[in-house]
Amino acid sequence: MNKRTLGKTGFAVSEVSLGTWQLGGGWGEPFDDANADRVLNEAIDNGVNFIDTADVYSDRASERAVGRVVKRRSERVYVATKCGRRIQPHTADGYTPEAMRRFVEEALENTGLERIDLMQLHCPPTEVYYRPEIFEEFDRMRQEGKIGFLGVSVEKVEEGIKAIQYDNVASVQIIFNMFRQRPADLFFELARRFNAGIIVRVPLASGLLSGKMRRDRTFNRGDHRNFNRDGKAFDRGETFSGLDFEQGLEAVEELKKVFAGDEPLAAWAIRWILMFPEVSCVIPGTGKTEQLHENLRAASLPEIDSERMARVREIYDRSIRPSVHQRW
Repeated sequence: MNKRTLGKTGFAVSEVSLGTWQLGGGWGEPFDDANADRVLNEAIDNGVNFIDTADVYSDRASERAVGRVVKRRSERVYVATKCGRRIQPHTADGYTPEAMRRFVEEALENTGLERIDLMQLHCPPTEVYYRPEIFEEFDRMRQEGKIGFLGVSVEKVEEGIKAIQYDNVASVQIIFNMFRQRPADLFFELARRFNAGIIVRVPLASGLLSGKMRRDRTFNRGDHRNFNRDGKAFDRGETFSGLDFEQGLEAVEELKKVFAGDEPLAAWAIRWILMFPEVSCVIPGTGKTEQLHENLRAASLPEIDSERMARVREIYDRSIRPSVHQRW
């Protein structure tokens, strides 16, 4: 597994790492500790050394599983978690230095770790990025040894641009994939200038870019792909990258022709992300070891030639850009 540097942290992280949303919450399946342990251990066995979780994933069950597995392993595995989404209602007023400290202490207790390597604000309202006292509190907690570094997870490019202007923001987690290409226009250049690591989430557009979905696909009641298509529960951009399901399927058929062959589209979609050197790592999630291996396969695929890169951009510009580009 190739390693890349995660911005100011200096961590050498596996370029294909692991997100754990699918291990718990929002995907319509109950949390299964045995399966979570299996997926996490299999990922580490195959060279993954960076795992991203959050306190809201299945009401902290995902966080507990990550801490449990990592503590049992001899390898150095970096743990990133996120906080803030437990604030209800989720408004900027709920973000206070006291609340942030409480979340960090709860994460330490929940994971059983002595320090959180990377604590990230979990897609806070835009106003929070204009409140330096929030970011200053994480500096104090870093000095106390509670966290290694601070990162942010953002919905919008503009939020990422604002966040990296804080000296202590070491990384930005952002949606970037074949259906959400705007971050590469300006944000990547600025992140490089500010030495901010880029963690790419939702790389497969909630499964659209797996190439396995059909128009008659149904989703469980508790799956966000069923209940959040219009953004009723949280930001619409988290579900199918904000794209209409039918529209996405049409574009996928074009992409399948570009990447025809034995390798699945999912692997090529992740490999496409890795073509951008500014990306520190990509964190596809999965609840199945079979899918995990398919995702990890992307790291060993050859570079995508310029002709196919241009073809992906052309499909995006023609079929996807008008719907999503300026929204996020």
